[in-house]
Amino acid sequence: MARSRPRVWLLAGCAAVLLWAFVGQLVAVGRLLALFGLGGDADPSPPPTTLPPRRIYRSNGYLKISCNGGLNQMRSEICDMVAVARLLNLTMVVPELDKRSFWADQSNFEDIFDVKHFIDTIRDEVHIVKQLPKKFGPEDSNIVLNMPPVSWSDEKYYLHQILPLFGKYSVIHFNKTDARLANNGISTQLQLLRCHVNFHALKFTSQIEALGNKLVQKLQAKGSFVALHLRYEMDMLAFSGCNHGLSPEEAEELKRMRYAYPWWREKEIDSQAKRLQGLCPLTPEETSIILKALGFQKDTLIYIAAGEIYGGEKRLEPLQAAFPKLVRKEMLLDSEALQQFQNHSSQMAALDFIVSTASDVFIPTYDGNMAKLVEGHRRFLGFRKSVLLDRRKLVGLLDLYNNKTISWENFASSVQETHKNRSVQPSCRQKIENKPKEEDYFYANPHECLANSRLCSERKDATSVR
Repeated sequence: MARSRPRVWLLAGCAAVLLWAFVGQLVAVGRLLALFGLGGDADPSPPPTTLPPRRIYRSNGYLKISCNGGLNQMRSEICDMVAVARLLNLTMVVPELDKRSFWADQSNFEDIFDVKHFIDTIRDEVHIVKQLPKKFGPEDSNIVLNMPPVSWSDEKYYLHQILPLFGKYSVIHFNKTDARLANNGISTQLQLLRCHVNFHALKFTSQIEALGNKLVQKLQAKGSFVALHLRYEMDMLAFSGCNHGLSPEEAEELKRMRYAYPWWREKEIDSQAKRLQGLCPLTPEETSIILKALGFQKDTLIYIAAGEIYGGEKRLEPLQAAFPKLVRKEMLLDSEALQQFQNHSSQMAALDFIVSTASDVFIPTYDGNMAKLVEGHRRFLGFRKSVLLDRRKLVGLLDLYNNKTISWENFASSVQETHKNRSVQPSCRQKIENKPKEEDYFYANPHECLANSRLCSERKDATSVR
């Protein structure tokens, strides 16, 4: 009897540890739900929290970053660069946001994200300052090095190529930060830090959160709803070279725009070939047909999470006719409430991000940065339903149906068969050696941070043993 007591205590101790781990996970998810206003009738005011202890380390220098791209691309870049700063023991300066892109949004970091929350949340990982000390002049080439890191780099690159540069320079300014950290082959510690920044540290300002939550509440009051990321804005069509369904004049306008931006590398693009490869966003008309084929009824409430649709209301007519309960933020909020966000595309995109994360179903018509970031957040929130359209197969089916080669019944059943396994489920990220652009994106499926992380870890270990 006495001999069995240690076993009893051991079992009791293990049970207690598991119980507290479970409670801790519930609290973490609860806080994230509250962050996006998804916690039901609970008190929206955050509970008092104790700041994590500041990490004490000898800084090797300052890391300054200038993000490029839209809101969601910049979001991933910030997560990546925090991980790099942690890896190299650097002091990070609050990121600069892109002001030169198509949208010409002059928003600063503090206009979109809660700076204090950002700094405080990761103080146990990286020391962040709001600006460089005045002794470092931006043009002092003896102290400050301006450079872009190599795309899709691993930890060895930063440790062996970047860290030694701090022996000569006090500050390194990464003037481009898009996709500069690999999806895979990164230590679990840094992958978890990328998630921590993404899911916890990058909190929107109280003004954006309040208006985003108001949108969610207005939609939820009407019942369940679909967030449709209809990526059919002028910049996307010009950049991708996709002009299916457009007039010759519109196609020429988009081509002129493509040539106006020197950093858009592709100029002459075969639109038809790209469409057949599934590399173009679906048009609003194509989207209406696909949604009907998938079984969405005419009375489905659909929120368009997008900027200004190219072609305006006329191009939306087929989608509006098929689904009369089609709404946009401009229809749900009065102009006065939106006025502060006008001409600030990143702040408007933040509102769409909040709604898309909270929706009952999320459907992107193109797999761009917002689609991928929202997919990752919805995985983190318990694998909420996201339908990932197979555009390559869909355009083939659409052409057959529009040419009257197949009936509506055959078309609809083929669409449904194609997508029966296209709703997001727990899965492991697929790695393609030396083809980072083609493999699964870390932020769309950060499996290291999700409930299926152990399964993916075991599968990785089994593969390495072979």
